[in-house]
Amino acid sequence: MAKLYFYYSAMNAGKSTVLLQSAHNYQERGMRVLLLTASIDDRFETGQIASRIGISAEASLFDSNTDLITLVKDENQPKALSCILIDEAQFLTKEQVYDLSEVVDKLRIPVLAFGIRTDFQGELFEGSKALLAWSDKLIELKTVCHCGSKATMVIRLNAQGIPVKEGAQVEIGGNDRYLSVCRKHFKEAVRD
Repeated sequence: MAKLYFYYSAMNAGKSTVLLQSAHNYQERGMRVLLLTASIDDRFETGQIASRIGISAEASLFDSNTDLITLVKDENQPKALSCILIDEAQFLTKEQVYDLSEVVDKLRIPVLAFGIRTDFQGELFEGSKALLAWSDKLIELKTVCHCGSKATMVIRLNAQGIPVKEGAQVEIGGNDRYLSVCRKHFKEAVRD
């Protein structure tokens, strides 16, 4: 039975690595997968899912206007898809997450979505909020704070390495802009 999975974490927990390994496992068995990533993510090459450990794969792009049901139906021909894997799933809209549940329920194609749960202010992303509500299975991927505790939050840093407390929810960046920390260190960094 197909399911909608949400693999979530703070940054640098290996989400893209797990996604790429899952895609490889399907492909190694002769199964066809559809890889999707957010068009807004330009940290590496556009249209590519890349892991910090050096592996990558080409992916189709989505943005807030992408009709995922039509995209999946088109890609499902002439050979059926065995799985859909989505990187940067926090950038999905609520409607797109609903559409992915329709892909699972009506087309019976498993969907594995990978994303960050909360932003630098501790607020849920729209896609993450919908995935937490609608997914059949939630899987937390863990990473570590500098203190050794589990990192569950993300701090945005300015060019001088100082935590940022205000700004747009979405600002693309990597290790130079974001730091994964435990809740205690998140609160210490963003406290006024």
